[in-house]
Amino acid sequence: MNSKAISLLVSLLFLKTIAFAQHDPKALKDWQDQKYAMFIHYGIYSVLGGVWDDKPVSKGLSEQIQAHAGIYSDTYASVAKRFNPLKWNPDSIVSLAKKAGMKSIVITSKHHDGFCMFKTNTTDFNVVDATPYRRDVLKELADACKRGGLRFGLYFSLIDWHYPQASPISSSNSDYITPEHVEYNKKQITELLSNYGPVSELWFDMGSQSADESRELRDLVHKLQPNCMIGSRIGNDMGDFTVMGDNQEPDYVIGVPWQSPASFYDETWSYRSWQKRGSEEEKMREKLTSLIRVASRGGNFLLNIGPKGDGSVVDFEKDVLLGIGKWLDKNKEAIYGTSPDPFHISFKWGSLTSRSDKIYLHLLSAPENGEINLPGLKGKIKSASVLGEKIKVKFSQNAGGVRIVIPANLNIDKEFKVIAIEFVNGYQVPPANLVTLTSSPLVLNSQNAFKHYSNSGIDYNTRYQSTVKESWTITPSNNGMVTPVIYYTDGEKGKSVDVEVNGETSVISLSNGKSEKLDNDPSTISWGPLYQSGVYYSGVGGVHGNLKDIAVNKPWPNSNSEAWTKKENWKNSEIYEMGVEREVATYLLQEIVSEKDQPYLLGITSGDGLTVALNGTILAEHNNPFKEKMLKDVILLQLKKGRNQLVVKFYNGYQKNMTIGIDNKVAQVMYAKKLKPLQFETGKYYPFSWRLHKPLSAHTTLGLFNASILLKK
Repeated sequence: MNSKAISLLVSLLFLKTIAFAQHDPKALKDWQDQKYAMFIHYGIYSVLGGVWDDKPVSKGLSEQIQAHAGIYSDTYASVAKRFNPLKWNPDSIVSLAKKAGMKSIVITSKHHDGFCMFKTNTTDFNVVDATPYRRDVLKELADACKRGGLRFGLYFSLIDWHYPQASPISSSNSDYITPEHVEYNKKQITELLSNYGPVSELWFDMGSQSADESRELRDLVHKLQPNCMIGSRIGNDMGDFTVMGDNQEPDYVIGVPWQSPASFYDETWSYRSWQKRGSEEEKMREKLTSLIRVASRGGNFLLNIGPKGDGSVVDFEKDVLLGIGKWLDKNKEAIYGTSPDPFHISFKWGSLTSRSDKIYLHLLSAPENGEINLPGLKGKIKSASVLGEKIKVKFSQNAGGVRIVIPANLNIDKEFKVIAIEFVNGYQVPPANLVTLTSSPLVLNSQNAFKHYSNSGIDYNTRYQSTVKESWTITPSNNGMVTPVIYYTDGEKGKSVDVEVNGETSVISLSNGKSEKLDNDPSTISWGPLYQSGVYYSGVGGVHGNLKDIAVNKPWPNSNSEAWTKKENWKNSEIYEMGVEREVATYLLQEIVSEKDQPYLLGITSGDGLTVALNGTILAEHNNPFKEKMLKDVILLQLKKGRNQLVVKFYNGYQKNMTIGIDNKVAQVMYAKKLKPLQFETGKYYPFSWRLHKPLSAHTTLGLFNASILLKK
């Protein structure tokens, strides 16, 4: 696939992604092209600097010191009387951000403590009415950003520990947002989007809302400011972009716009007076490495600073930012507005970013033997040079790819270097997930797909890595006509999918397919007893421990756990309820013995979240977006001859009872539907992909756990 085709594919994906939003597509593209922005955690907690009763509070994050130090609400509120940041200079902050190479600033308008850093009519617990400073911090920073040509964004906590009608402080990041609290938040959001000029993004945080409440808040934001981008922590998949976990740098492809929020220290986001800061040089390389890695994977990097209570920026943080800015002055072309790494393999020496006619090699360490090999890269090279320096780079090309010779005097240990490779008319790289179509039938399914991810979840605690698209690239071994057939089960029946083949998209309804009995023999399958693990605290995504070769007579998930418990009275095809706490999971294990290799359809009843694995391979994973009492899934097991091990994780987020059940008596029926015939030619690549047609949101999981496409000549 050449670079123009890749750009077209990215554009199509981009257009499909923004179809769920209510703003100008250019606004989202401009937001994506920023790549680098400043986050500021600033509030009355900054006055405390991580200290209470003259003692450092090392438990938890310092911006949440009210909760972690157990401070009474009225006692904490009195801290506002000490907030008088005479050294706060918004123009100086903007100047620092610009020198650091940042394109926007996102500041905490209100954190969990409920203190508003802006003038509001909703409460007097705000910077103008409750402090001796008596000035609107947000207004002054918004005006400074406008003067300095930076975008202005806002963090807003959906949790509010000061509002009487809100949920009280708890150990959860996903406290229930009461109806009164929902309306209170809406009033403050309306003020923020009405009184401070253009807001580039609203960075919501924490709390647990219903799907309707998240949707209403999203619609309010887009009504007031259509081009304000919304972060995914608004909940219920209503964000315009997905926010990674704190300081998370994903090593997988994300199929939607995304951002990685980063702090200088994992221990805190706000100012901590006793923080050990270490070497400025090491920290600069650490954060610059993160910026490069995030940009190379197509994301935006949001790096936080925590000013002191008096408003001044910590010198250490300022110097690190200026060091990154100095590097960006020379290498900005390789960061801003770039596309992700076009390769789908990792390189030990560093990362790549790209444009339609250029590839940038970010050297984070010295390559082995002083050479870089880019396998399968094709295209006429116009030049190769060290970016920002007048140093030519030697290269050679052959059928196997491109070889780059690193100049001998390039001191990568002192400073990261970027080699820019410019092409005459674009380039080609080996496509991801190349599968060969021969005379034998080829099956495309979730197990052999290249996955494009997002994060899906009702709230912070129930987020998991959702699959929003699956793709393959077909290379035919000979010419010929093929009629693809899509197979699906009752688990997918009724869905519609966008099937894209070689740049052409068709909407396929998974209905009215020809019914076919599954090719299996249930009489040759033996079902062992059900075993249960303990009940563990767990988020909805992922599993505890290694799911392969679990022994029912040994502790699991670790040596400190109890062994599996045989459920003497539990049977297949029955539904059971367990009284449990919130945010816990339990596992069922069952051994299945099959006399031959054969498929089998299984029914599973679950509550707030589910993960299904067979012989250590995860087959299905989802949450419960509308908090229904129970969900029913049909899962296709590909049983191997002999002993098989089924493990099912059941997650409870909100209910008082967990619903679980494994049904081995579902109809063994699949459905087949023919697609448009395709003409294949040898020597060409044929990209295949599918994604949901008009899903609830761009982050909704694909959920085609059992579906497949059969290609047969």
